[in-house]
Amino acid sequence: MRGFFGIGVESISKPMNIGSLFRSAHAFGASFVFVIAPEFDVRASLRSDTSATSRHVPLYVFDSVDDFKAPHDCRLVGVELLDDAVDLPSFAHPDRAAYVLGPERGSLSPALTERCDFTVKIPTKFCVNVGIAGAILMYDRQLSKGGFPPRPVVAGGPVEAPPAHVHGGRFSRRKT
Repeated sequence: MRGFFGIGVESISKPMNIGSLFRSAHAFGASFVFVIAPEFDVRASLRSDTSATSRHVPLYVFDSVDDFKAPHDCRLVGVELLDDAVDLPSFAHPDRAAYVLGPERGSLSPALTERCDFTVKIPTKFCVNVGIAGAILMYDRQLSKGGFPPRPVVAGGPVEAPPAHVHGGRFSRRKT
């Protein structure tokens, strides 16, 4: 897969949610993770991240939106239930992206929303847990950029093997 991505959250207040988000980020191959204005000491509260993401993926902690810096030429994508946000299944993910989710009991701040190049929304009836939202977002990125074969027209799965780069090796979905 070409490019890179990072994922983070603004004003997170629950350590278990950040652990879940970071673990999923590690599993989906994030290049970095970040938090903006957390309500607790993130580095001291990562016990819920059972994959120890911060040992394998850079973690950036920014005290405020003004302090936040994305990598050069990286597009900032806000994930928020806004009327004018693009529905995630219709969104073309940038090759170089930093995705940012809002806090558990609120929305992205107006200052951060203004800095976003794009805003996307997960088409749900109401907000889902921030860790779940992050996993859905990263799964969608992987599906759209991962080089998977097209879905079959009828129920079931493809019989050909996925590309070699998927999950580190080839495997077959053929029935034996």
